Amino acid sequence: MTFDRSIKIAPSILAADFANFGAECEAIEAQGADWVHVDVMDGHFVPNITFGPAMCAAIRPHIKGVMDVHLMIAPVDPYIDAFANAGADVITAHVEAGPHIHRTLQAIRAAGAKAGVALNPGTPAEAVAHLLDLTDLICVMTVNPGFGGQKFIDMSDKIRTLRSMIGDRPVHIEIDGGVDPKTAPMVAQAGADVLVAGSAVFKGGSVSDPAPYGANIREIRAAAEGVYV
Repeated sequence: MTFDRSIKIAPSILAADFANFGAECEAIEAQGADWVHVDVMDGHFVPNITFGPAMCAAIRPHIKGVMDVHLMIAPVDPYIDAFANAGADVITAHVEAGPHIHRTLQAIRAAGAKAGVALNPGTPAEAVAHLLDLTDLICVMTVNPGFGGQKFIDMSDKIRTLRSMIGDRPVHIEIDGGVDPKTAPMVAQAGADVLVAGSAVFKGGSVSDPAPYGANIREIRAAAEGVYV
């Protein structure tokens, strides 16, 4: 993983066909996805249950690029090695998920993955002020985590604050929740470079008809990049 601030589209497989994850991962990459975003939920930290390390290991051979694993679980630390061993390139933990996020980020890096930290909508940017040199990615939640397809919550001010705090550090700002061609320019203009999109990417397509995935990805990317024109 080389660092750059170009717009990256990271489809969330939470919106994919659960019976065809391997083929879905291959399809979205073939259609232009930059990263594959995996939403891990435990039914405890968030009100939903999705998948775990075994599923990540199963889809890893089907992903050529970055596997971006977002842990919406608590506790996090006991599972870091399992997700790293499953092939996660980026492992993101929530600042709200435990009392020792600093230790968690150290452990993620020690396991060989890039370390991400996520902020729920109600958590201020300042919560990561003392973590920036341990962090490779900050994920700004633009919905309350737990379910796909929710309405976007405008976090532009928080994104701008984070962008200023990061300075010239090689830290990505990722946006997760309600990203589509209408909201992508808002977050890109504020300073985000990784856009997670679920239903906005997968709508209208399937493994047997993946062309809509590509059209959706191109539309989101063009909308986001348009702010720089």
